[in-house]
Amino acid sequence: MNRREFILAFGGAAAASILCTQPLSAQQTRAVIGILGRTTAEEYAFLIAAFRKSLTEAGYVEGQNLTIEYRWADNQDDRLEAMASELVKKQLSVIFTSGGAAPALAARAATSTIPIVFVSGTDPVAAGLVASISRPSGMTRCMSWATHS
Repeated sequence: MNRREFILAFGGAAAASILCTQPLSAQQTRAVIGILGRTTAEEYAFLIAAFRKSLTEAGYVEGQNLTIEYRWADNQDDRLEAMASELVKKQLSVIFTSGGAAPALAARAATSTIPIVFVSGTDPVAAGLVASISRPSGMTRCMSWATHS
């Protein structure tokens, strides 16, 4: 497993841990994860497989007790804000973003109540995503590829 696969598998575990701490409402019969990606579905296919696998290992199976809503911006950052707003309307349990700070910032602008898990190769503090690595604050959780001092 390479580093990117590990990070996405870890992301699935992080998303699953958030799902486990939030009971489903009476109207919601399954957990709903929103995935907001900056690139294309094809570019992330093998990583999404790792993400699904880690969710399955945590007891969440797409189509049974889990729905995943996918939105891919196809490298068009101007689409991210509208896509994030679309996802928020789906009564999500958690939003997972990939592709750097832009999708995470779009998700954060769209909601202050849905937890956001993001993968970033940039410094999330400098990007304005979290207050600090050790105490991210709010609903945002990061998994950073870069090492920060």
